[in-house]
Amino acid sequence: MIKERSVRLISWNVNGLRAILKKGFLEFVAREQPDILCIQETKLQEEQLPAEVSGLPGYRISLASAERKGYSGVALLSRTAPAWVERGFGASRFDTEGRILIAGFPDFDLYTIYFPNGKASDERLRYKLDFYDACLDRMKQSIEGGREVVLCGDVNTAHAEIDLARPMQNRTVSGFLPEERAWIDRLIAEGFVDTFRMVSREGGHYTWWDQKSRARERNVGWRIDYFFVSEGLTGSVAGTGIHPQVMGSDHCPISLVLDGVNI
Repeated sequence: MIKERSVRLISWNVNGLRAILKKGFLEFVAREQPDILCIQETKLQEEQLPAEVSGLPGYRISLASAERKGYSGVALLSRTAPAWVERGFGASRFDTEGRILIAGFPDFDLYTIYFPNGKASDERLRYKLDFYDACLDRMKQSIEGGREVVLCGDVNTAHAEIDLARPMQNRTVSGFLPEERAWIDRLIAEGFVDTFRMVSREGGHYTWWDQKSRARERNVGWRIDYFFVSEGLTGSVAGTGIHPQVMGSDHCPISLVLDGVNI
């Protein structure tokens, strides 16, 4: 059934779906009632999906799991079933890590992505940058096919100095390297819009905090989770936000409201 109205999307890196069930996740969903919920870092295989999640009333669920158990993984819960779902970019190098869900809705293609972290090694940084390129190439295919795009997830990079508490100390750290930030510049140059920056140009708004140093208590964080939309959807953006008061993960949820779209 197609409904044209305000659609509320939420994206959240939960740092383990089974773990966050013990930290108020179901209560959060019941309270917020998103039309579409995008989850990153589920850390489970399809057969390990808890019944409390698979049985959430009113939602259809799609999963992409990594071949490696207990690692990565993304999920999509939606009130209406997508017309189609893809679980990769079409390259096993990227698709076996369970980082990609692409879903077709009437008025947009939704990309729910858990982008790689590049801190482990130079090789892993190269993988991250190649993954970025593959993602942009796939989104450009959607645009060239006449589709609008919503991209959400943990991008694992802070775009500008305003997007992290300590930019000077992190200039040589993966997540704020010039080559990583340059990809977000490219994304914007291709017509994609960082929806949070449509409503706020202020610093101090972060989506991830280091747990070991209790950085969240001091709001020493990074904004590395995003909703981007293609240019044709900017007029539909009716609200966007970051929700640091929601606990349970080292990331907090982010949200986007689109007016007048079909799902």
